[in-house]
Amino acid sequence: MLESIVVVGGGTSGWMTASYLSAAFGDRISITVVESDRVPTIGVGEATFSTVRHFFEYLGLAERDWMPACNATYKLGIRFENWRAPGHHFYHPFERQRVVAGFSLPDWWLARSSPAGRFDEECFLVGALCDNERSPRHLDGSLFEGDLADRSPGRSTLTEQGTQFPYAYHFDAALLAGYLRDYAVARGVRHVVDDVVRVAQDDRGWITHVATRTRGDLAGDLFVDCSGFRGLLINEAVGEPFDSYQETLPNDSAVALRVPVDMERRGLRPCTTATAQDAGWIWTIPLYGRIGTGYVYARDYCSAEDAERTLRAFVGPAADDLEANHLRMRIGRTRRSWVNNCIAVGLASGFVEPLESTGIFFIQHAVEQLVKHFPDSDWNPGLRDSYNRLVGRCMDGVREFLVLHYYAAARADNAYWKDTKTRKIPDSLAERIEQWRTKLPHSESVYPHYHGFEAYSYVCMVLGLGGIPLSPSPGLRLLDPTAAQREFRLLAAQADELKRSLPSQYAYFAQSR
Repeated sequence: MLESIVVVGGGTSGWMTASYLSAAFGDRISITVVESDRVPTIGVGEATFSTVRHFFEYLGLAERDWMPACNATYKLGIRFENWRAPGHHFYHPFERQRVVAGFSLPDWWLARSSPAGRFDEECFLVGALCDNERSPRHLDGSLFEGDLADRSPGRSTLTEQGTQFPYAYHFDAALLAGYLRDYAVARGVRHVVDDVVRVAQDDRGWITHVATRTRGDLAGDLFVDCSGFRGLLINEAVGEPFDSYQETLPNDSAVALRVPVDMERRGLRPCTTATAQDAGWIWTIPLYGRIGTGYVYARDYCSAEDAERTLRAFVGPAADDLEANHLRMRIGRTRRSWVNNCIAVGLASGFVEPLESTGIFFIQHAVEQLVKHFPDSDWNPGLRDSYNRLVGRCMDGVREFLVLHYYAAARADNAYWKDTKTRKIPDSLAERIEQWRTKLPHSESVYPHYHGFEAYSYVCMVLGLGGIPLSPSPGLRLLDPTAAQREFRLLAAQADELKRSLPSQYAYFAQSR
């Protein structure tokens, strides 16, 4: 077996990698993380994807262990504002759709003779919880899902994959990196604070060691590149090319602010908000004690100065005197994330804009697959090829899902938004959109490889964005709607009860401080 791993770069990706590998392999392999104290963590208030819960469970960390230390809050979905029209909003919830007589509740909603109201409000519970700033947990720590377990005799409705309500987190990325650093170091991971000044390779192009400015050479069997957009190992040293997504996803820049807020007065909505702007969108991520906010935009349509002015105006007086953090984003992926004995994780591997909070998800997926494909000294190429195939397909699938957001958005009030309707989209997505016009997305008509998103996510986007004409399934009009109508009434009653019984998210976290 291999004896040593060197992780180049700290931050969220470096310490998620080191902590996960140490939890998996214990002291059976040596792990070293080398990071510069001159490179700040890029994260500016991080939103996550629902699978992140499995990461913390794998590390054996309960929410009470890490959430207070990282100013973390709950995330039940994403609220999209102004993507369809000014003043309009809808939710993409972490909530699987209910099924009645073989059809999803959104199918039944669309099949009404004149669909009215909001699909997310009538087909899902999460929107009501977010609108009313409810916590997904009661003050005793129990999840609200347990309140829905009592089903009447003869009920036939279920969700596509059980009754689970996934949820995610918001947290301060720098604080989480520090927390995971302490976790990993306590379990034997070596921490070296220094600058990598040279990457040494043998005649085959395999990395033998990295040379640091003051601590000498760090040798290893496997090297993990967590150096961020630079791709110090995978791109600069190994020479693996980077494939851009910019042809289909033009946003390439961001400006961010960290805004201190009195959460008791403001409230703590359990969702990320994505508010459409003239050349992109603004994220709002509520942490405990501050807001992380930023404008993701395309430089072809907006200057950095205009973007900062737009963001400050959006935040209001609270933005006065706050330092803005300007970022240039590398959108796309390294063609192969694993080459020779080098594996790129995080931004060095690939990145799409943070519209669906997939940055942490990509890191988690990469390290999970690394453990499943971990090599020995024979370096079986089948493991490498399988890893690259899964990681590449995952990123390509997320790209396709994000392209849908822009293409399907009804907004078309300026050059930026008009161009989202004529810009090239992946051929596979174009074919799927044609299917969705006459039948809402389902498990057999969405991107077929694992990329974290299930059919209900696509359903929410095509219904919420409003830019694709949709027709209901004709067969539904021949079915008895009684059971579906009962489910709509039940869901509304459950929403009213949860709004009454659940505490506010602020109250939930304040009681543990």
